[in-house]
This record gives sequence, C-alpha cells and structure tokens, in this order.
Amino acid sequence: MIGGVKALVLTAIIPLLVARVVGSGIDTRAGDAPSPTPSAQAQSVSAEAQADRVIIRVAGAPFTEYIFPDDSKYPYFFPVLGPRSGTTVTVHKTEPYPHHSSIFFGCDRVNGGNYWQEGLDRGRIVSKSVRIIRDRGDRIEFEQDCDWERPGAESPFADDRRIAVSAPSADVRFIDFDVTLTAQIDVKIEKTNHSLFSVRVAPELAVKAGGTLINATGDLAELGTFGKPAAWADYRGTRDGIVEGVAILSHPQNRWFPEPWFTRDYGFMSPTPMEWLPGGELKLAKGEKLHLRYRAVVHAGAPSQTQLGQWFEDWAKQ
Repeated sequence: MIGGVKALVLTAIIPLLVARVVGSGIDTRAGDAPSPTPSAQAQSVSAEAQADRVIIRVAGAPFTEYIFPDDSKYPYFFPVLGPRSGTTVTVHKTEPYPHHSSIFFGCDRVNGGNYWQEGLDRGRIVSKSVRIIRDRGDRIEFEQDCDWERPGAESPFADDRRIAVSAPSADVRFIDFDVTLTAQIDVKIEKTNHSLFSVRVAPELAVKAGGTLINATGDLAELGTFGKPAAWADYRGTRDGIVEGVAILSHPQNRWFPEPWFTRDYGFMSPTPMEWLPGGELKLAKGEKLHLRYRAVVHAGAPSQTQLGQWFEDWAKQ
C-alpha cells in the first residue's frame, strides 16, 4: 500500500509523467510509426480451465495458455500468440537462460531460496487452486492461490493472484496480472536481477535481430533502458513481414513506481527494483503484504509513444 507521503508525491508526479508519455509522439529514432488496426471493435474472449492450465481464446482462436503443471518452477503464460501472425511473440526454455519462461513472475534470493531459476529443490511457486470468475465476454478473469515452497524450509510467501484478459481490438490483447504476496514468516530478499514480472520475447523480435526496445521516456535498447525508471517498456520487431510485440506496464500504485528496468538486447525485460535495493536487501515482517499490478500488452504493429502512453493512462485510473 502507498503511504501518505508517497501518495502525495505520486499525485504530483503521475500527471507529469503521463503528459510526458502521451505528448512525446512517435520516436523517430526507432523508425516506428503507428499501424492501422483492422478493427477497433472489442473482441470476444473465453477461458477454459483444465487440470494444469487455463486456455484463453480471442474471437474463438487460441491466444495464450496460463500453465501451472506439477513439475514447473512457477506458473507462466505460453505460448502468447501475436494477433496477426498467430505465432508466439515469446519463448520458453530457450538459450541463453532457459529459465526465462515467456511471461512469468518469480524471484531469486528469498530467504536463501531461488524461486526463479532451474531446480525445483531450490524453491518453486506451486499452484494450490484456480477459480474462473468470468469465463467469456469482452473480458475473462480468474483467481489463483499459490505457495512459495522449498524442501526443508518454511514458506516465505502466500501468493494470491487475479488475472484478467481482454482484447480491445483485433490487433491488441491485454493481460492484467494482480498479485499479493503475504509474508508467512519474516522475509529477506537480497539484491538480485532475477525478480518479479518479466517477459522473454521471441529472438526474431529482439534488438539483436533488429527489433526495438523502447521505454516511456523514449530511451532505446539495453544501453538506454537498463536501470532507468519508466512507467512502461515495449519490445517489438518484424517477422515474416509482420510487426508484433509486447509491452509491460507497471501500475502507479506499485511500491517502487516508476521502477528501474532490467533489460537485455537478446529479448528480456522486467520492471524491478531488486537489483538496486537500498542497502542491498528488502525485509518484510511476518504478515506484511506486497501488492503489485502489471499489464502486458500484446500487439500487432508498432504503437506510437502516444498510443502506449494512452494505454498506460487509461489503465492507471483503474
């Protein structure tokens, strides 16, 4: 939750940040231009729960699966199909760093455990229950309860998630990810670059393959975006003549907003403060809650800074 002082500060800076984002126009350095969408009409969305996943469709066609099998490190979205290509814009178990699982949430160095990289014995985030709240319409929603588990250690967190998916047009999908971590014991997270909400894009869309990584203030690529605070960042590229990508937006109510970003030109990005923690650690007392909200925007075309800023502004009011 935001304290009184922080709330006053955010009240002052968010309008300025949004104005900067919305008013910045198209970043000509990135060579991007807005692409017309074939339909601005909202698309129907449906969700089907199975034993180890939720299958999500848009306009009757597959979009993504939210997967949580018994042998997984943590729940994750995969594939995440581009609106025009029908090919995933993210990757799972690919080099380098095969522990990056498409769109996912985790953290390393939590009370000595690793809830991020390979090795279930080092720690894992285990699904306990999934409840579909709304299974069809212009928006689907479901809830999930998880525990952070490690053999021989007490669970540091109970993890309650609410996930929603909508498609405001034929070329855009929103994945809203809302998570509350409740400390089951006293928790210490040490400085780590392996943390929180993240995406690993398909290598064809990465900067190394000619793609574009741009943040809310117009900074480009790993060189310009690494460690820079920003409300959002977007990764996009061209594959088989089709431009598609995915953006991550961080909600203004998040504890460290606007967070610095951990980014890589090979196709990784995450809004996370954990690499830059004051004093090199974060402590949470037993019972303390950490509530975080993110939106992933899966899009066709290369949305302008104005469009991305507008998506952020509209969502920030929710």
